[in-house]
Formats: sequence, structure tokens, C-alpha cells
Amino acid sequence: MNADYQDFKNKKNFLRLSAKHYVLCFFIFCIFFNISYAQESPPKAKVKLVPYVLHLFDLREGMERTDRISFPSYVSVDEINREIYVVDSGHGRIIIYTQDGYPLYILDKDNNVEAPTGLWIDEDGYIYLCQVRTKGEDRSRISIFDPCLKWVRDIFFKGFEEADKFRPRTVAVSKDKKIYVSGDGFKGVVVLDKNGAFSHIISPEDELLGIKDKADICVVYIDKNNRIYLLSEGYGRCFVYDKRENFLFKFGQKGGSTGKLSRPRGLGVDEAKHWIYIVDYMRHTISVYKYENGQYLFEIGGKGWGPGWFQYPQYVYVDQQQRLLVADTFNQRIQILKVNARETGEITKPKALTPGFQIKLTPEKSIK
Repeated sequence: MNADYQDFKNKKNFLRLSAKHYVLCFFIFCIFFNISYAQESPPKAKVKLVPYVLHLFDLREGMERTDRISFPSYVSVDEINREIYVVDSGHGRIIIYTQDGYPLYILDKDNNVEAPTGLWIDEDGYIYLCQVRTKGEDRSRISIFDPCLKWVRDIFFKGFEEADKFRPRTVAVSKDKKIYVSGDGFKGVVVLDKNGAFSHIISPEDELLGIKDKADICVVYIDKNNRIYLLSEGYGRCFVYDKRENFLFKFGQKGGSTGKLSRPRGLGVDEAKHWIYIVDYMRHTISVYKYENGQYLFEIGGKGWGPGWFQYPQYVYVDQQQRLLVADTFNQRIQILKVNARETGEITKPKALTPGFQIKLTPEKSIK
């Protein structure tokens, strides 16, 4: 009896050890032949640009301390003389400042300036100024001034459909003296020859809410590499062309959240950083995109009254010092800023790893 019991006990222990050995061998097999199950991938870092903004100073005053800027809508820079040009819409005039913000001169009714919108200063120092109709002149026009700020002539619009109703908003002049003009609500951009005669219209098409149509163009801009930018407020899109007007690419997306454009109204290019700035009037922000392909990078601003904040901004210009000049319209100032960005990595944890087979471990049952 005792011998039989001892033999049974030995068999029981043998079976228990054999089961443990089988489980151990099974896991060793898994380790050698399915390493991906046991090895955990290191966290991945996603590179992101984080902007930081330095406020330099504001332009608020006119020629005297009691004379204030009223609803500025446009800003540009004469890169030859390093002078800042501000369209002071509330007073229907242009104020010219030194690069450090000292007011120098005013162009107003005495200089044939009555209802200015956008302007362009070409490489020879000539000023091309958009003006809408007024009581004194019932036709919209491009007024040209020489480098000494003397009026030269007016260009009136004709030769295309509804030219008499065309309201110019911005103007850009290419190196071969072609004149590109965008208008309020106008579908496309009007191209004039160097004498001001109508040549043709560039009309990019786009789709919004499933409807295809010609895009309205509120801003036209030409950079130092002769790329032509057409910005659509209605479509929240920017169309980019080369100097021969061949389409290159488009970027931007209509919307009211980060990375999208609600009501874009101004565009500037930083040639050194290879950034494109777009002002969003309704979101009170400036979005920044890659120069090469229009990829979204980051945004700055938001609605506010302090330095670096905006209230319905309308235009932006980047000067040779890489300063950002913003027409902060309802804050009634021009903000001069420096914008930089640093790279940072967002650590993203890998997803939990699961084996390619199911294993269910149960507690060992005792054998009676």
C-alpha cells in the first residue's frame, strides 16, 4: 500500500514538473521566434515649431502728438530709403515714417491722395497707389507718384467686363513693369501692361462646399524671386504662380480653427526664413506657411489689445530686417514685431504591443 502510494506520488510530481517544463519551453520559443512581441519600441519625437514674438514698437502718431492714426488698413516699406508707408484709411491719407518710427511726411488731398487702399513701391522708387472713387473723382484708379512723391498720372480701368465698377484693393508691379491689380469681390486679378492698358485676367478656379467657381482675389503680391501670390478671401486659399504666370501650387484651407483661414486679407513673405505670412481678419491671427510648398507651420496672435495681439488686422509686410509690420486696424496702430521659432519634440508613446497569438494563463490546479 505504501509502495503504491509512493509510486503514485512520484508520477504526480513528474507530471507537474513536465507541465512546467512545457510552459517554459513554449515561452523560450516565443522569445526567439517572435522578438517583436517582447521588444518595446522607444518613444518617437515629432518635431514641431514653437513661435516666440518680440514686440519692438508701435506706430500710432501722425505728424503731431495730437494727430493719431485712424484705422490703418495697409503697410509697406520703401526698401531703398528704408521708409515705412502706412495707409491711414480713417483720414484718407498716407503717412511716411523713418524705419525707427519717426513721422516724415503726409500724402493727402493736396497731393492727389483722397481714398487710398493698397500701394506698391517698385525698384525704381515709383509709387503705385490704389484709390477708389470719391466725390472729386467718380472713377477708381491707380495713381502713380515719382520717387520725389510728385503725382505723375492716373490709370483708369477699362477693357474688361464691369471695369467701371472695379474697386482696386492691392497692386503689385513685376520687374518687367506689368501691373497686377486685385479688386473687392473681383474674380481673378487684372493684368495691365507697363503703359496701363488692359492685358488679361488671371482667374484661378477652386471648389468650396462641392461648388466649383472662379476664386475672388483680395490680395496680389510679388516676391523677390518673382513668384506671384493671389490670395482669396472667400475660399481661404492662396494660389502661387511663377514669373511667367504658370501655376505652381495652392495652399490654405477655409475654416475657423487653428491651421485654417476664415477671412484672409494680407500676405507677406520672409525671403530669409522661407516663410509666408497670411493675416486672418476674423480670427485676429497671422498664420505662417512654408515657402517651398505652403505647408502650415504655426500661428501667432489672437484677439487682444496688448503687444503681439491683434484686433481685426488687415495687412502684413516683412522688411529687409525681417521685421513683421502689421496693420492692426481696430487697435488703430501698426505693430512692428520680430518673429522666430524653435524646434521642439513632442514625445509620443508607442501603442501597446500585443502578441500575434492569444495566451491565457490560469493558476495551477492541485492534483488530488
